[in-house]
Amino acid sequence: MSYVDEVIERVVEKNPSQPEFHQAVKEVLNSLRPVVEANEEKFRKDAVLDRIVNPERQIIFRVPWVDDKGQVQVNTGYRVQFNSAIGPYKGGLRLHPSVNLGIIKFLGFEQIFKNSLTGLPIGGGKGGSDFDPKGKSDREVMAFCQSFITELYRYIGADTDVPAGDIGTGAREIGYMYGQYKRLTGLYEGVLTGKGLSYGGSLARKEATGYGLLYITDEMLKCHGDTMEGKTVIVSGAGNVATYAIEKAYQLGAKPVTCSDSTGWVYDPDGIDLDALKEIKEVKRARLTEYKSYRPNAEYHEGRGVWSVKADIALPCATQNELNLEDAKALVANGVKVVAEGANMPTTQEATDYLQANGILFLPGKAANAGGVATSALEMSQNSERLSWSFEEVDAKLKGIMVNLYHNIDKAAKKYGFEDNFVAGANIAGFEKVVDAMNAQGIV
Repeated sequence: MSYVDEVIERVVEKNPSQPEFHQAVKEVLNSLRPVVEANEEKFRKDAVLDRIVNPERQIIFRVPWVDDKGQVQVNTGYRVQFNSAIGPYKGGLRLHPSVNLGIIKFLGFEQIFKNSLTGLPIGGGKGGSDFDPKGKSDREVMAFCQSFITELYRYIGADTDVPAGDIGTGAREIGYMYGQYKRLTGLYEGVLTGKGLSYGGSLARKEATGYGLLYITDEMLKCHGDTMEGKTVIVSGAGNVATYAIEKAYQLGAKPVTCSDSTGWVYDPDGIDLDALKEIKEVKRARLTEYKSYRPNAEYHEGRGVWSVKADIALPCATQNELNLEDAKALVANGVKVVAEGANMPTTQEATDYLQANGILFLPGKAANAGGVATSALEMSQNSERLSWSFEEVDAKLKGIMVNLYHNIDKAAKKYGFEDNFVAGANIAGFEKVVDAMNAQGIV
């Protein structure tokens, strides 16, 4: 049995009931086969793959807090510090009822390679809780966040582990967490990113993942003799990633026509009304059912169905495994030429295989959505220097990072005979840098 197959078998055996983690490991290791086969004996002797699929540290803790009725609630908190070979652990905190150890491990494992691809000195980690901020008062959210950080603070720090936002964790939650961290440690440092501008946050951080997604997609199109100009784009999601992907798509001359949330989706043939979307989601924190009151000609549909709309480019920006094999078949049938992942692993393995087999240019999330963590790392730099860069400075650095990232994954894919297979290119490019650092630091 090959070393890759041995490690996959061990991961599945030792991590039962963690299908998302199994999926992430299989996707990465299978695409690394040519690299591993070229170094099979050494990699097996040094247990390189065994070390990279096992987190350096997994922290699980209870989070007790009191709701507005005086009832004590108890949630579970997680932080998986996966790999620090190239820098401090870096990755978001997800607050959502679906959160469990397997999901946090899948996200943390992906984060290793994503962070490596940015070219910045940041390792991979992820955390969160099964707490749901939806429907909670500000006081309840504060109570949870303070309790969460009261345990987590002892494991994080500006040069140790720098968490950020994710699903359910926005500026409000980061603010409460940062305040509690500062209170407990007495330190004013860049320990959390996604902070408010008044206390160390970075301009362009909110826009970064969506903007970065479009920058890398545009660069890929240019390298294939095309542009974003005049393209119809379908987008899932209605959070920061989707909203600012829609904004940048307009700026690059494309027309985004869909968005979605957990209850339904919108199709606006005239193009999504960005101001309406921002008011509904960022100001009112409401559902997309309200969109038709702004644009009566738009269609609102319950459930899912974004991928049934005819378009040139598809941008899944909601959550993991939201685009399945049937969706992939619909995209191909409707003439979509590009799928670029704004969310983390939003496309199932079967769907990814189908899209690639049918000639779709497919950009995986660990490359395509790396703009968010790249800008988080830029926030860390600003905090360390006690500086604040302009929006234009941050945006220019972000664009440069995403353009370079595309060329690095393209080069890695071609080096191993996988031209236009950006899944393989991203995994190989990210892996090679991390393994170089691991080997240099000995068996740790």
